[in-house]
Amino acid sequence: MRRTSLIRNIWLGVENLLLHKLRSFLTMLGVVFGVGSVVAMLSVGEGASAEALAQIRMLGSHNIILSSVKPVEDEQSSTVHSHMSIYGLTYADLERIASSFAAIRQVAPVKLMRKEVRLHDRAMELRVVGTTPEWFDLVPREVLAGRVILPSDQQKLAPVAVLTEFGARKILATRSTIGQNVRIGGDAFEVIGILRNETGSSASMQIPDQEVDVYIPIEVARRYYGDIIARRTAGSREREKVELHQIIVRVDHTDHVESTAVGIETMLNRFHTKTDYAMSVPLALLKQAEATKRTFNIVLGSIAGISLLVGGIGIMNIMLASVTERTREIGIRRAIGAKRRQIVVQFLIETVVLSTFGGLIGLGVGVLIPFLITYFSGMATVVKWSGILLPLSISMAIGILFGLYPAINAARVDPIVALRHE
Repeated sequence: MRRTSLIRNIWLGVENLLLHKLRSFLTMLGVVFGVGSVVAMLSVGEGASAEALAQIRMLGSHNIILSSVKPVEDEQSSTVHSHMSIYGLTYADLERIASSFAAIRQVAPVKLMRKEVRLHDRAMELRVVGTTPEWFDLVPREVLAGRVILPSDQQKLAPVAVLTEFGARKILATRSTIGQNVRIGGDAFEVIGILRNETGSSASMQIPDQEVDVYIPIEVARRYYGDIIARRTAGSREREKVELHQIIVRVDHTDHVESTAVGIETMLNRFHTKTDYAMSVPLALLKQAEATKRTFNIVLGSIAGISLLVGGIGIMNIMLASVTERTREIGIRRAIGAKRRQIVVQFLIETVVLSTFGGLIGLGVGVLIPFLITYFSGMATVVKWSGILLPLSISMAIGILFGLYPAINAARVDPIVALRHE
């Protein structure tokens, strides 16, 4: 019986709203735009945060990344006259880090330089990454063909190279890949593998690999190319001596990452007289990014929520006007035995129907906007269920809250006064 009565009241509410189609539609627009803006803004914020967090996670939450940085005084002096700058991480630093901390499980030294890679008539400049087999554990990437560098390659000083997919397509196009001999800076290397790499940067942290990389054993890089890099610029000749450009450290547990990073920094400060290195801790950056994401979502949700509030005020305004218009109807219903509770329920149902339909249309608009943003701009957007259910629930709650006052006003109308109302 109650179910039948509820359905009848809902249908009656829909009929009353359809009597003034344009007014009902314009009233719903506030809720439509409010819900749509909430869904769209949350999905855009979620997409941006998800992309940033994914890039940070690619660095490894267990990793600590140390990078050589040219000191400011060396930058200034290099513009004045020709000299050799000596700075950055050293092999001694690598040994001290590997042996001084029990929480460290793996370390991967990295030596970087740019060389021309040539195969017959094809040539391009790639970034040569001299490293150890541990690199491929700390920066895991899919092996598309062949294999990566092995400890035996390191021990034998084997002139082998692993190309990224980008370099392989440019250099080895139309030719066999694995086993091909290429020349890197004039020296012959055998291609033993091809990797798929992930590139990009996030929150001022550079991802260790690039699409223009070619990996060789670090001892081979040191033997063939040395530690000194010479550059010629307009009017000057600059030379730099950098033993290691990066050291990637893996810690056994995330609980030990930040304390180990502090210990490494304290130790490096003892042996480096100038600030010639930088430390990046992906775990700390990940925590900061997640906190920023929560704040960002709260701010976006609050701003978009104001639109819902405006829509709720519009609903209240229209329902108050509707109560005034239907005073005689209310008086007749009261005179034939309708209770105040039934009057309240009737008007509440109308406001909930109005806000719910507006919310459903707003959801469609809110899902469409992120799709269009992704389609036309390429920006990543993520529509989550929480970003759909939350604004829809809020729109229904607004219908109840802002419809309650007009409904109570309608129930308080004196039947005798209402019957005299013209």
